[in-house]
Amino acid sequence: MSDIIDLGGAPANEDCAQLGHTPDFERLNRLEVAAYRAAIIARFGPPPDGCTLVSVTNRHDFGVYYSLGLKVDALAYRRNPAVTAYTEAAQDGLESWVEAGFAPPVRYEDGSAPTVDRDRIDDIVTGALLATRPNADGRFAIPDFEALHRNLAAAYPASAEAAKILIQEIDA
Repeated sequence: MSDIIDLGGAPANEDCAQLGHTPDFERLNRLEVAAYRAAIIARFGPPPDGCTLVSVTNRHDFGVYYSLGLKVDALAYRRNPAVTAYTEAAQDGLESWVEAGFAPPVRYEDGSAPTVDRDRIDDIVTGALLATRPNADGRFAIPDFEALHRNLAAAYPASAEAAKILIQEIDA
C-alpha cells in the first residue's frame, strides 16, 4: 500500500498556470510540474527506493490539471529511515523557485500573456545548473548551491553536460 502526498503544481508562493484562465494551460501546467519535480530533486535529492515523484491527475469542473505528488510506500516509510527522512523533508514542498536555484519556468505579468523563456525541462535544469555552478576556483558562491548543483547534475546528466559546455564557452 502506498500514499501520495500532493506537493502542488509549483512552489507555494509562486504564480502558476490557472485552469480555465491561463492560455495554453495544459502545456504550461505540465511544464511547471516537470520543473517543480526537478526543483524538489535539487533541494532534497532524488527520492530513495520506497518513494517516487509522480504526476497527479486532478479532475475539476473546469477540466483536468496536474500537480506533483510524492508517492510513498507505507511499509518502506515504517522500515526505511531514508524514506522517512525524505518524506518528512519534502512533504511541504518548496515556497519559491529560488530555494532550488531555479528561475520561474513561466512568468505571469498582469495583463500579459504568460512568458516562457525555456520550454524544455532539460533547458530549465541547465539554467539552474548554470545559476548554481561553482566559481573558477571550485567554490560555490552560496553554500546551498553545492548540494543543489550536485543533486541536479546526478539526476539530469544530459543537462549537466550541456551546462559544462556552456560554462567552457563562457570562460573562454
